[in-house]
Amino acid sequence: MTVLRSGPANPTLRILAVVLFNLICYVDIGLPLAVIPLFVHGTLGYNTVMAGLAVSLQYLATFASRAQAGRFVDERGAKPAVVIGLAICVLAGLALMLSGLFAHRAGLAVLLLVASRILMGVGESWTATGAILWNIGRVGAERTAQVISWNGITSYGGIAFGAPVGALLAQAHGALGGLAGVGLLSALLPALGLGLAVRYAAVPPIAKGGEVMPFSQVFWRVLPYGIVLACGSVGFGAISACLSLYFADRHWDGAALGLMVFGLVFVLVRLLFSRQIGLRGGMKVAVVSLLVEVGGLLLLWRSADVPSADLGAALTGAGFSLVFPALGVEAVSRAGPQNRGAALGAFSVFLDIGIGLSGPMLGLVIHSLGYGPMFLVSALFTGAGVGATLLLREQSRPDAA
Repeated sequence: MTVLRSGPANPTLRILAVVLFNLICYVDIGLPLAVIPLFVHGTLGYNTVMAGLAVSLQYLATFASRAQAGRFVDERGAKPAVVIGLAICVLAGLALMLSGLFAHRAGLAVLLLVASRILMGVGESWTATGAILWNIGRVGAERTAQVISWNGITSYGGIAFGAPVGALLAQAHGALGGLAGVGLLSALLPALGLGLAVRYAAVPPIAKGGEVMPFSQVFWRVLPYGIVLACGSVGFGAISACLSLYFADRHWDGAALGLMVFGLVFVLVRLLFSRQIGLRGGMKVAVVSLLVEVGGLLLLWRSADVPSADLGAALTGAGFSLVFPALGVEAVSRAGPQNRGAALGAFSVFLDIGIGLSGPMLGLVIHSLGYGPMFLVSALFTGAGVGATLLLREQSRPDAA
């Protein structure tokens, strides 16, 4: 087996070579995103709470596996974590394909779908955490913000690309159309990535020779920043889990386009404005970002047509774009280099909490109040994140003591 030990000297190119695996993982996540809620609610006949839960199960599984993935990277290295993560994504795609093939047996189909979502969540946490720490090892800790930014770009860029592709594939006829075809593609992509990842050179675990803190101690160090991240993540959860149902309720076409607009604007803002984190400070960028996200969610709440809904999705993506890197660099630095994987896992847990709980929670809001108010509830959570960020910023001032 040939191992690709040398790489480009340019740091950005070195980052791109490994962040490709994160892109593959999130294209896999995006492929069924607009399909699963309609499959569960329309094809299988379950209610909107179950449809929202089917999407959110992935994020709950990611939440449950973050700590293990982060500590594994610290102790065993980042490359093995990426390899394991991609292999799990292959299994998730196969389970998704089987769920589509057994759509005529609702009970079996939903069990296979649940298995697929859980496997995808575990695969995401291992692949994404490993890719970030692998790249930090390749380009140096001083480029942590750049690494996190590129991981976010490929994450939401992958979702933005995968969602419309999955929606188109789901409309195809034959045995490999519908959810079965989406599942097959989402198994093939990480299989190709796996074949490439095993050929890349590893980097040594950072934890060797350093003091390793218990995960609980790392968790408490990043908790204040994580709370803000969770509040801001509810808006993303509303769009990922419920936007397709929202469009269907209003008899609008183009839910996949709305998801794509959200992801594309997210990527553009991350590319164009991520330097503002270093120039203006993470707390200030987080406050502005969360306020823009609130505006987008309120516009979705009051949308009367598809263009206004797409604009609301775009503003939500623009606002959410810089929240993670603005808070993440500071959160990760609180635990020291030897605990970087655990700190990243602990901080990312709050993203999973916000997104994972938002699906069933907003499903209940839909059931009680209708589709529009779910975006108002999301805006209220994001607004609480603004308040928490202002409080955290005030407490972090040198003269606050």
